[in-house]
Amino acid sequence: MPGEVDYYETLGVSRDSTQEEIKRAYRRLARQYHPDVNPGDKQAEEKFKAINEAYEVLSDPEKRRAYDLFGRAGVRGGTAEPDFGFADFGNIGDLFDLFFGSGAARTETPRAQRGNDLRVDVEVTLEELAAGATKTIQYARFQTCSRCEGTGAEPGETSSTCTTCRGSGRVRHTQHTLLGTISTVVTCPNCHGEGRVISRPCAQCRGEGRVRNMVERSIRVPLGIEDGAVVQFLGEGDSGPRGGESGDLYVMFHVRPHERFEREGANLRTKMTISFAQAALGATVKVRGLEEEIAVDIQPGTQPGTVIRLPGKGLPNRRDGKGDLLVVVNIQVPTHLNEVQRGLLRQFAAACGERFTDVPEEEKSFFEKFISGLKGERS
Repeated sequence: MPGEVDYYETLGVSRDSTQEEIKRAYRRLARQYHPDVNPGDKQAEEKFKAINEAYEVLSDPEKRRAYDLFGRAGVRGGTAEPDFGFADFGNIGDLFDLFFGSGAARTETPRAQRGNDLRVDVEVTLEELAAGATKTIQYARFQTCSRCEGTGAEPGETSSTCTTCRGSGRVRHTQHTLLGTISTVVTCPNCHGEGRVISRPCAQCRGEGRVRNMVERSIRVPLGIEDGAVVQFLGEGDSGPRGGESGDLYVMFHVRPHERFEREGANLRTKMTISFAQAALGATVKVRGLEEEIAVDIQPGTQPGTVIRLPGKGLPNRRDGKGDLLVVVNIQVPTHLNEVQRGLLRQFAAACGERFTDVPEEEKSFFEKFISGLKGERS
């Protein structure tokens, strides 16, 4: 979006910032450039409007997504400029809260959190993609503690309300400045935002409510799966803190390169070498497929580089059943011939009207000998 204002740059945040980071950046800048702090400063007023415009878009997930894709045209239709003024604060109470914080600490109870998603990489062979296979994977994941059943307390023990934050999970810090008293709310250092404390933490998980274990799973290799494809296993990731739902497990498949086959989607390509005689006269030869040897008919006069297609002998394809095996023909030229073989090839060449300089004297025709004799007499 060349030439237009970057909302992320306006707020001084990166494009992958969380909503909380965007909010903190906005509040900091709004306090700095608010007209009440900078009376008569037109530049500060314009900056304040730009900050509000950026926050109005980036604080809304849908508008932010549209902005990331299409720029300002995605959220404003690319026409009229938005008018962001002081009314965005609603009333004087909102303005007061911007500078000094709300009148009382929030008392919302920390919610259960979803567990982290996990990823495991698995290597498979072409043979496993063709015939199907079961792979055993091992990975570490957080699981709900079996001793405390996720409470974090020793069996029979209960948690109590945190005396530091009185159950809110947050505490207020007050600072006196030239502008007045500024209050900030931070996570309670005693209960770490939980709002409750445990007098006797579980001896097995040490109050976490989860323990990290190595787990083993058997997974089926999907037939014909592409290299780099990912399969999702719901609920097989980390268990969530405070009884939250488990994350998911993502298994990424990597196909090992094969010594004889090149993959082209569901098709396989391989090479087959035949003799000159087989190429010229035709023959039936066998080529090694992934699962079996396959008879291939060589047509008379087959040329080097000819591709013979064997339908249904490739990899499984969910849409079309199975791909094909493409056999590239290579013709072997003999490097060591005995006299019988050389003589036969000379006869073949002579029949084709070809002549060679290394033909033995006894194999020359009467006409060739006569011509050679005349050349000798003249010299």
